[in-house]
Amino acid sequence: MTDLSVDLGFLKLKNPVLTASGTFGYGLEFEPYIDLNKLGGFVVKGLYFSPREGNPPPRLVETSSGLLNAIGLPGIGVKRFSEEILPQLRKYNTALIVNVCGERDEEYASVVDFLNKEEGISAYELNISCPNVERDGLCPALNPDSTYSVVKLVKKTSSRPLITKLSPNVTDIVEIALSAQEAGTDAISLVNTFLAMSVDIESRKPKLANIFGGLSGPAIKPIVLRMVYQVVRQVQVPVIGIGGIVSGQDALEYLVAGAKAVEVGTANFIDPEAAIKIIEEIEAFCQEKGIEKIEEVIGTL
Repeated sequence: MTDLSVDLGFLKLKNPVLTASGTFGYGLEFEPYIDLNKLGGFVVKGLYFSPREGNPPPRLVETSSGLLNAIGLPGIGVKRFSEEILPQLRKYNTALIVNVCGERDEEYASVVDFLNKEEGISAYELNISCPNVERDGLCPALNPDSTYSVVKLVKKTSSRPLITKLSPNVTDIVEIALSAQEAGTDAISLVNTFLAMSVDIESRKPKLANIFGGLSGPAIKPIVLRMVYQVVRQVQVPVIGIGGIVSGQDALEYLVAGAKAVEVGTANFIDPEAAIKIIEEIEAFCQEKGIEKIEEVIGTL
């Protein structure tokens, strides 16, 4: 059997396949379909400090080789998550990562501070692609200075490893990644969705109530793969690749380009067993090639 385990330095995963925030609920929703213990880990949907309703519908649109969403990060807040969801997740023997959101820098820190006392969480994924009310609705990840300040604040607050999830909607992704690294992030996950839109030509209206949404799915993979490759060559912290992964081959491309792990997102909507199948396909590839450890593949481009 191939050893699929990977070491992020601060966290060891049984395999390099995680499920991405926003596509996997709180994890419990997938219990009827897969054994969560087989995953390298999963990232729960984004948590703000207080409950949120999200955006009005319609908020999902299919596109060519992709999915456009303007869900608006609805959620139950940290208190209900800690009381109702987290106790059920502790029974699983896999990495549990909480995606942390905030409308202000201080809210990110408040979410982390609240969760620090709870057991069973492996790491935090800092979603700095959230619109920030203190920055005219712009997310911190669009600017190296704001990226630095929020990562620095949350890192100071956190008692756990911090993974910073970056936005692709920037001119220079490496500049943003370096700011996150300088601020003390333990890893970087690339990327969140691409800002996009779709139009109904019959009604002459946007298909999303929010007008703009985030594009994910296979259509974005070549762009994200380029970004991952660029960032890996410039930072010293581990990079996790996210974008358009629907097969073991897709995941392996990211690993060869230097990602230490990957997150599977939109594919979970197509097939709830997608992440498990991707793990199996990675293992089959390694066995066919006589690869004893998946670490032998990582960064070999």
